[in-house]
Amino acid sequence: MAHARDSFSDLTTRMATGAVIALVGLAAVWAGGWWFTALVALLVATLVWELVRMLGGAGQGAVVLGLLAGVTILATKLLPIWVALSLALCVALAAVVMLARHRRLFVVTIAMILLAGVGLILHRDSFGLTWMLWLVLVVVITDILGYFAGRLIGGPKFWPRVSPKKTWSGTVAGWVGAAIVGWAFMALTGVGAELVAISVALSIASQMGDVGESALKRHMGVKDSSNLLPGHGGVYDRFDGLLGAAFVLVIVESVTAFPPPPL
Repeated sequence: MAHARDSFSDLTTRMATGAVIALVGLAAVWAGGWWFTALVALLVATLVWELVRMLGGAGQGAVVLGLLAGVTILATKLLPIWVALSLALCVALAAVVMLARHRRLFVVTIAMILLAGVGLILHRDSFGLTWMLWLVLVVVITDILGYFAGRLIGGPKFWPRVSPKKTWSGTVAGWVGAAIVGWAFMALTGVGAELVAISVALSIASQMGDVGESALKRHMGVKDSSNLLPGHGGVYDRFDGLLGAAFVLVIVESVTAFPPPPL
């Protein structure tokens, strides 16, 4: 019993912080438009600020690069795409000047963050509230079932060198949860069964986003991306899964018909 209490010692704090995040996020998702775009821009700016700090950048440089990244996200709503891409290039070039080390790692990571951020905005604008809720639920269910299954069932570790707490039981539970979400939205919207496969693929992408951030933190010797979110660490710690799923969803929507055609 003592071990079980230790496993869930942070649950109350996590749930309280998670509830606040959920309320703010759902309000922005529901409102859409500039409300949602502003939230994504704020998230991206904070993510880049945390990333620069993890990679050893100075505090002022982290703020500057974060602001540039946030402006880049806003620019996708206001300006031609080539202007937004130029701003994204400016973020990468500024990093070359401001960061003494890990420049290539920053450029690759910031490219994924920016693409995921733009993808979230385009997904909400193009497909509406229902499909935005589907994406969020896939990521949330993957995370929740992974958390509880990993602690209650335990078992072999998924990748102990990178993410010591992640288990195969939690990983598979996340896939099952995502499949159920896909099936529910398939029944709700009448689209084809491909949605279940896409949901599982995004669940895997969400988990890989989590593992990727864990690898980055382990490489840099830090426990959390920051201490902004009690019980969760930093914004990157909380939204790494959504970034991974959104990044892959951009690819899915570029090469397939989304949503899948009706049965």
